[in-house]
Amino acid sequence: MARFTLPRDIYYGKGTMEVLKTLHGKKAIIVVGGGSMKRFGFLDKAVSYLQEAGMEVRLFENVEPDPSVETVMKGAEAMREFQPDWIISMGGGSPIDAAKAMWAFYEYPETTFEQLIIPFNFPELRQKAKFLAIPSTSGTATEVTAFSVITDYAKGVKYPLADFNITPDVAIVDADLAETMPQTLTAHTGMDALTHAIEAYVSTAHTCFTDPLAMQAIRMVFDHLEASYNGCMEAREQMHYAQCLAGMAFSNALLGIVHSMAHKTGAAFSTGHIPHGCANAIYLPYVIQYNAKEETALKRYAEIARSLGLEGDCPHCLTKALCDKILACNKAMGIPATLKEFGILEDEFKEKIALIAELAVGDACTGTNPRQIDPANMQKLFECIYYGTEVNF
Repeated sequence: MARFTLPRDIYYGKGTMEVLKTLHGKKAIIVVGGGSMKRFGFLDKAVSYLQEAGMEVRLFENVEPDPSVETVMKGAEAMREFQPDWIISMGGGSPIDAAKAMWAFYEYPETTFEQLIIPFNFPELRQKAKFLAIPSTSGTATEVTAFSVITDYAKGVKYPLADFNITPDVAIVDADLAETMPQTLTAHTGMDALTHAIEAYVSTAHTCFTDPLAMQAIRMVFDHLEASYNGCMEAREQMHYAQCLAGMAFSNALLGIVHSMAHKTGAAFSTGHIPHGCANAIYLPYVIQYNAKEETALKRYAEIARSLGLEGDCPHCLTKALCDKILACNKAMGIPATLKEFGILEDEFKEKIALIAELAVGDACTGTNPRQIDPANMQKLFECIYYGTEVNF
């Protein structure tokens, strides 16, 4: 038996935060990040709309990037004290991911992270509150997904949480919020969205329900991302919708090894954090080359290329044209083509890559990649990405 799960309601369009006026409830807690939502006036607007709906409102602020177990527990404690019937989170992926985990600990204080990290093992939520998400970035699509990532800094472990229970009840995809993104973030989140859509389309768990969403998201990203990066707000709006479509697809079709690799390299090197979307952008063309050795994946990459109007006499030619298009998009937005170009030190790369490769193979996203991989081939793939060599194995 297969399942396809989305929020009950998705409101989209500029100014749709006004929907908050129509919510029915007594108390709402708003979970936000480091201050951009307050700085640009969106937090005050959300509070005002909720008060207009007759609700008492409390804020939980300053959720950090890569939210911690400690922040989740503090938020859950604040919720237990306040007893909201609506949990509302706005901002980038971090506050929304954190609020999803807070929700579980609010409703089930006795549960543990060890229980929740087992995929699809959450207790039944919505016993005390419903969940509404308002994204301000155009990439993670956590407003429509069944996923959250929480970090235990003491253990140095990222907990990936996956359960259809944490798919929000309502998503408000208001493009006004996306207009505040700086240029580099626009590039990285946009390539994250493209990776979501392409990996969902070739995933072993793809279905007739996810394929149209993934393909439309791919077309929209290529149509609008570079213009959005260059400051066109009409394109920025379309990218906000494209990333949401990609999220609907991958939440149900899952992902592949681009994400496995990005998860395990983001904080692995002393030269600094590799932003998630940037890592995805660098890895994607090389992973396509690797996966295209598998016939079914090759066919599906060729379908993507044809949908984009790319030319080629055979599936291999079309897939190469798709890789070239991704590389050209990266270059236009200042994204490096290799890990060496990004600035990772060669000696450190050589020292750490065997362990990183092993960890990447064990990542949850590896299971639905269209071509199997072992640690030895994963290491070879990373080496191709570091030096910019063709993947021929």
